[in-house]
Amino acid sequence: MELLRRALPVGWEMTVATELGALGGFSDLLQYRFILVDLDATAFDPVEIIRAVRGELMLNLAIFCFGGAPAVRDAARLGRADRFFTREEIAEKLPAFCEQFGWGG
Repeated sequence: MELLRRALPVGWEMTVATELGALGGFSDLLQYRFILVDLDATAFDPVEIIRAVRGELMLNLAIFCFGGAPAVRDAARLGRADRFFTREEIAEKLPAFCEQFGWGG
């Protein structure tokens, strides 16, 4: 996660959580610009997080995944994650995502 923190532009911050409830309720989640999901995570089921965001909460936040074995990536695709990157790629693209998804700030 430190690689991603270093890639954030000035003025942006990253919240790290292993469960959606830690980020707040539905209205709190709506304030996030996008969600990054580490598909190699062992502290939580990354595919279940994607399914919860899309299926249970029915949120249309952009979900960018990184890492993960091919089978996990396929499961995340079925869960309706948006894009997939290697760890290096996500760190390189993060500043552009922040600019693209920024709300004028």
